Amino acid sequence: MSKDKIGVQLFTLRDSCKDVETFDKTCAWIAEQGVSDVQVSAVAIEDPAEINKVLDAHGLECFVTHRGLDDLRDKEATLDYHAKLNCDYMALGHFGGTQDEWKAFADEFSELADFYAGEGLLLGYHNHSHEFAPFADDPAKINPKECPMWLMYERCSKNVWFEIDTYWVAHGGADPADWIERVSGRIPIVHFKDMTITSDRVHKICEIGAGNLNWPRIVEACKKARVESYMIERDDGDLDPFDSLKISIDNMSDMAL
Repeated sequence: MSKDKIGVQLFTLRDSCKDVETFDKTCAWIAEQGVSDVQVSAVAIEDPAEINKVLDAHGLECFVTHRGLDDLRDKEATLDYHAKLNCDYMALGHFGGTQDEWKAFADEFSELADFYAGEGLLLGYHNHSHEFAPFADDPAKINPKECPMWLMYERCSKNVWFEIDTYWVAHGGADPADWIERVSGRIPIVHFKDMTITSDRVHKICEIGAGNLNWPRIVEACKKARVESYMIERDDGDLDPFDSLKISIDNMSDMAL
């Protein structure tokens, strides 16, 4: 895998993005790994122009952001924020609710995506595992396709793209490669995250290649789906986040394609 396709989700290094000084050091380290793409998320610097200045100094590009729903509803501010970051992709990291609330959300999200697409800014949705929880309360009536993820896939505008998170899809009992292929052409960015399990059956996030996900199959699916950037994300874990990222970057670079 060429390193120009590997990216770093800055949420992974959020404790080292607290101000301009720590952010600068963090970006310098990322650049030293041969990585050029980052996802701006949980960076505690309000001014996007200041963020972009640091990124530029280290030859990094904000390929995508994570924004909250209230942020997305403020269209003028959202357009300005991404223009200053020179960024064309953004994603919402979470939604939850009843089936009716999911339907209403999908419709509003589609309207937002259609608006932003007209302005050259593409809006996506990032999954966790609860999107695969069935709507049915009666176990005898459970249908795996009647869940928030399928609702989003079938109901949303084609302008909505999907930021598939490999760990959380697997955590929800689904197949990451299958979902990557399903949203082919609507998946410019994937979150790469591996899964292992403890002896007492607790799922854990771990470094890419150190867990149980089928990476050859996932990578094959990404290539078929025309993924542009593979963002490494680690919500938490046993290792220092920089050490963790280094292992993941090296393992991804060694993956045969």
